[in-house]
Amino acid sequence: MKPRFLSRSLLISLACSALFLAGCATTSYRISHHPEIYQRLSPSDQQLVSAGQIRNGMPRDAVYLAWGQPEQTSMANVRGVLSETWIYLASYNSYPYYPYPYPFYGGFGFSRIHGHRFFNFYYDPFYDPFFFNQRVSYPYKTVSFQNGRVIAFQFIYPPRGY
Repeated sequence: MKPRFLSRSLLISLACSALFLAGCATTSYRISHHPEIYQRLSPSDQQLVSAGQIRNGMPRDAVYLAWGQPEQTSMANVRGVLSETWIYLASYNSYPYYPYPYPFYGGFGFSRIHGHRFFNFYYDPFYDPFFFNQRVSYPYKTVSFQNGRVIAFQFIYPPRGY
């Protein structure tokens, strides 16, 4: 009974992993699903796209193959010409730790329990993991287009709390 349960649970976990990884589109995945776009590019652009890089003057389709679908888009009027900006987001878990001294809960710093060191926020009576563990998104790269061509792109440093 036990080996059958373990084999089924292993099969289910492998299936869930495959579904999760299928949702993460890579550059090679996008190239394989859009070979007509890739073939229209020049050899130097094909090399850049395969490496996940872009350059000024590159067409919008090539940027899609290299970087993927943006999370946000923005339209602007730059010197009378309509420009579109693609914004790519990254995220991290934020946990603000405030070392409040609780005299009956070990204060702040490190505690030893059964020979293991623990940081004292585990003993904070007001610690709420559903409130403090929040996902914070920030833009980490952008690319701007005019007339379907790249005019500018930038990589943005993560926020200070990262």
